[in-house]
Amino acid sequence: MIAVTSVEAQSRFGELIDRAQREPIEITRRGRPVAYVVSGHDLQELQDIRSRRENAVRWYASYKQHTAPTTDAAALTDDDINRLVHELRQV
Repeated sequence: MIAVTSVEAQSRFGELIDRAQREPIEITRRGRPVAYVVSGHDLQELQDIRSRRENAVRWYASYKQHTAPTTDAAALTDDDINRLVHELRQV
């Protein structure tokens, strides 16, 4: 990933849009990241991941409420987590 300053981004915006099709671009101001330019495809993947994560959280909350109301998440074993992930993928 390349990083450019906000001033560079303003003057090279068209080039950065083209380059963002291949890799994300980090925009910095005073040496700190403030924004990213990503392709539409990359953004869609991020939104899909967020949606899947939200669905997994809802599913787990429902699972916990209906089937294991006394189960503490910290007490889940690796096998429990693997089983839950496998069950979620079947949905």
